Amino acid sequence: MTDATWVTLISIGVTILFMIGVPVLLVIAYWVIGCSFVLGLTLDNLGAELLNVFNKGFALLAMPLFILTGDLINRSGIARRLSDFAYAVLGWLRGGLAMASLGACGLFAAISGSNSATTATIGSMLHPEMVKGGYDERFSAATAAAGGTVGIIIPPSIIFIVYGFLMNLPISDLFVAGIIPGSLMVIGMQVACWIICRLNGWGFLIPFHLNRILKTAFGAWLGFFAIGLVLWGIYTGKFSPTEAAGVTVGFCMLAGFVSYPLNKILGKRGDRPVAEKSYAEMFVVQGFTVREVPSIVIRSAQITGILAPLIAISVVMQQILSLLGAQATIGDFVTSMGGYHAVLFTSMIIVFVSGMVLESLPVTIILAPILAPIAASVGVDPIHFSVIFLVGASIGFITPPYGLNLYVASGVTGVPYFRLLRYTVPYLVALISVWIVVSLTPELALMLLPNR
Repeated sequence: MTDATWVTLISIGVTILFMIGVPVLLVIAYWVIGCSFVLGLTLDNLGAELLNVFNKGFALLAMPLFILTGDLINRSGIARRLSDFAYAVLGWLRGGLAMASLGACGLFAAISGSNSATTATIGSMLHPEMVKGGYDERFSAATAAAGGTVGIIIPPSIIFIVYGFLMNLPISDLFVAGIIPGSLMVIGMQVACWIICRLNGWGFLIPFHLNRILKTAFGAWLGFFAIGLVLWGIYTGKFSPTEAAGVTVGFCMLAGFVSYPLNKILGKRGDRPVAEKSYAEMFVVQGFTVREVPSIVIRSAQITGILAPLIAISVVMQQILSLLGAQATIGDFVTSMGGYHAVLFTSMIIVFVSGMVLESLPVTIILAPILAPIAASVGVDPIHFSVIFLVGASIGFITPPYGLNLYVASGVTGVPYFRLLRYTVPYLVALISVWIVVSLTPELALMLLPNR
């Protein structure tokens, strides 16, 4: 049999494995190993390439650190304070708690940089509250899943780190470029949420109290400080994204260690309503002890242990696709579409369809090196295109049949996967609308960059 026949058979085989639920990492690995033998590449070469990914990838060190940051702010109670603040601001509106959960997702994303962590944390905290507050449980779970999409757009972003590493772009510029588009995604989903809740009469309203807003804002000061620390350091060039991740981990560790004894000294129950808490109680969070740190680190390491091999094997997959001529074929197809807008929208369709069946990481690693140079050749700014590409990839998190955030939300809320799908449609419409606006308006991604 010819090499093309073997590659086709291997591709069909791994597609079947994917459809029956074999993890994406193993599916890609089987394909890479099989095609390596077909092309005459040795396993020694495969091992060397896998090692080179991390030997040359200093920027990738930020990934486990931002994952750890997300776990630290969750365990310390900072995430809960951010959600309390969002509810105080929006709770007087119809659908206020659901809109607050979306706002909390944006605030959590501004520290953690992970879509799945954002969905899992906010979903586990606010889904029970939303159900008690008169929301349909399916809508509540879908809201958590949709809110998690901004986890990879609002800086810091793990996937922006990978994109910058692959395309040799300044990661700090990518972070800054994601601020406005990510914020628009949150606002767009909140508008959709408000409309749906108003039509269905979901959610109990709370009175608008300026004192409640001020108190919860004061209580969330550690979260705001962490967000400001990351953005200030990267925007001013005081430290790189990797250094920013390390600084944020150190800050969250310090906040957790200091808050725990202070919380014990105050001796009050932390689950009391905000109105019953003093400003002194709101100043400190739940915190954690040194003894709890190993379990937090182990959880972060488990997530990193899933992502790091996937990055490495996907880079090798990209190289094999190049040897097979697949990248050239896709490139020729996109280039044949014509000018600026034709290439842009063709690329968006390819990213959207790929995101429906693959996680954002392999989509980025496989397609970004193909599509980004073509987009640049017709005049699309590389930073702008990175935002377009990754907003499209993020929409895939709530798009079946893959929809990673839907699985995460289903797991933390107990609502079956297929019962969520109907309630993701309004959020998909909102996100796609924002995506189109961002793609047609480069200034939304570029206006905050200091050198533009």
